[in-house]
Amino acid sequence: MKQLIQNMRDGKTEVVDAPVPSPKPGYVLVKTAASLVSVGTERSVVEFAQKSLIGKAQSRPDLVGQVLDKAKREGIVPTLEAAFNRLDQPMPLGYSMSGTIVEIGEGVGDFQIGQRVVCAGGNARHAEYVSVEKNLVASLSDSVDFDSGAFSTLGAIAMHGFRLAFPQVGETVVVVGLGLLGLVTVAVAKAAGCRVIGIDLDPRRVKLAKELGAESASREEAEESVMAFTQNKGADIILVCAATSSNDPVELAGTVARDRGRVVALGVVGMDLPHALFFKKELDFKVSRSYGPGRYDPVYEDGGIDYPISYVRWTAGRNLEGFANLLGEGLDITPLITHRFPIEDAVQAYQMITQETEEIYLGVLLTYPEQGSDDLKNLKTVQVSERKAEKTINLGVFGAGLYASAVMLPSLKADNAINLVGIATASGATAQQAASRFGFAYASTDNEKILEDKEINTIGILTRHHLHAQQTLGGLRAGKHVFVEKPLTIKEEDLDEIKKEINKPGAPILMVGFNRRFAPLAIKMKAFLDLRKEPVVASYRVNAGYLPLTHWHHDIEQGGGRILSEGCHFIDYLTWLIGEVPSSVTAEGMSDQGKYYEDNIVITLSYPDGSVGTVSYMANGDKSFSKERVEAFSGGRIAVLDNYRSLELIKDGRRKVHKSRLKMDKGHKAEWQVLAEAIKAGGPPPIPYDEIIGVHRATFAAVRALRTGKKQSI
Repeated sequence: MKQLIQNMRDGKTEVVDAPVPSPKPGYVLVKTAASLVSVGTERSVVEFAQKSLIGKAQSRPDLVGQVLDKAKREGIVPTLEAAFNRLDQPMPLGYSMSGTIVEIGEGVGDFQIGQRVVCAGGNARHAEYVSVEKNLVASLSDSVDFDSGAFSTLGAIAMHGFRLAFPQVGETVVVVGLGLLGLVTVAVAKAAGCRVIGIDLDPRRVKLAKELGAESASREEAEESVMAFTQNKGADIILVCAATSSNDPVELAGTVARDRGRVVALGVVGMDLPHALFFKKELDFKVSRSYGPGRYDPVYEDGGIDYPISYVRWTAGRNLEGFANLLGEGLDITPLITHRFPIEDAVQAYQMITQETEEIYLGVLLTYPEQGSDDLKNLKTVQVSERKAEKTINLGVFGAGLYASAVMLPSLKADNAINLVGIATASGATAQQAASRFGFAYASTDNEKILEDKEINTIGILTRHHLHAQQTLGGLRAGKHVFVEKPLTIKEEDLDEIKKEINKPGAPILMVGFNRRFAPLAIKMKAFLDLRKEPVVASYRVNAGYLPLTHWHHDIEQGGGRILSEGCHFIDYLTWLIGEVPSSVTAEGMSDQGKYYEDNIVITLSYPDGSVGTVSYMANGDKSFSKERVEAFSGGRIAVLDNYRSLELIKDGRRKVHKSRLKMDKGHKAEWQVLAEAIKAGGPPPIPYDEIIGVHRATFAAVRALRTGKKQSI
């Protein structure tokens, strides 16, 4: 399928051939008929992407500070790699479209195949097919053309801003700024029975507002016109839809508002409010947030949990539905359409809106072929390059998120023992970009394509945590070796099923991404401590950093919580360092205080040989400080590993220091090298299975110990 993407590194906007996405549970797959170009929001994205690196840095000094902090902690090389990786991520453009449902994900009961719909949000992209969460999909009447339906997201934004002013029938509404959003807002206010005045600098837009039924005025005549229209009372409501850094729109709003009037900012404008004016009139000022309640809430948007209508009448999705209904009842916005471009020529549309041409534009639509292939399964895979000769590992990968693209996939690309065959992700654009960037032969949104590919002998699982266990079992049962990024599972009952599978005669090799045990400085540390004659007391301090409660790692169903998702790393390291699986665990945590979720915790592990390990995992620190530090004491020996950049080994008063100055090496490349060697030799697995299972059981036990306050035997 054709999809429009923006490269944030080189500023190039291009149409690529990407695989059709597969609808996740709670999502529907829609064949696009028309999508609306947001000439304000999307233009700003493109213009930012086209800036030089220095220009980008000047635009976002806050991000520059984060980069400098990271360089101090982790070194220059990994920091630059991470920064460029973020810029290399493809940014799909678009957030408002219309089309027809062609496939339905699990758990979607409100829609059916063949239904005409409008879609909103970050997944409603400029692409021939889109997979959109059900709460941001609404039915479109057969009487409404798809071109008009493509405006529905903008209509939802207008409706939410309008509702925030608590309008009454017959009130006077002033709309400041008659761009596309302002003109749609005019149409919404008129449909609601309000008297509307539109104000803009551009006389052509003032004229369009009149065609939509509003009184209108130029900026120069604004105050006089509003006062005349309201018999010198002032307007009840002022909706600021302009896009400018100037404070003039809000100053004008204060001037033309009546005493105790309501002002709502829908556009991005200067908000240095004139205090005296707003105070004198006791004006109510609000900033409208997008389409309405639910927008930016992952539980609503990604989890599919709707807000009860008795408590939240107008959610983002219901605003979308409300505007689509207005279109069905005769609201005509076709005068706003100035241009149509087929998706193949979408780049020309963006050249126009970034002022690379002199053409006048307003409502810009991308259109899509009416006829398409019915064979969606084949459309979910796109060949990117020729297949290469077989190597030790012929790899298929699930997932290409930020971590995978920044850390894992670059390591795989550089490994001569690995042949990158295919990569599958939920997003077609992400799969296509990862395949092109890292050298996979094909990109897909169909995991079964990877499992059924006879050339592939190894699966790399880099997806979100709730998928790990079943994807691991799927790979093993398909007869393929499996590398799965930690954790192996976020449900303890999965361990028994996986254990049965890996213990079958002739079973493929399973490897979990406990990379830290393969780091060069870590190996030196273990070799030093292996000469001990006594048990070890070891502590692993993790300055993990704060994650908002809405982050998917905190989602018990998707991420498992930070102890399961990340804590297992550090339990594994101590287990490997000591050389035994823990026998018991206790845990204590700081009060969450409504800000944290079980991520300020001290875990104490007891080992059969008398060794003791502690993991101090903290989210309440400062990210500018080093993230990880391991200290181990045993029989007159001390070893201190600081952030995988320096290692101190102390014995008999002598100190030896090993340092990695330019970059930290946490073993990501080495873990794949040992896996390749194991596959070539036919085993044994690089990490003993009793340690993989034991570490995960210890991690689950740590969570139970935290919640119960009781010691847990493993």
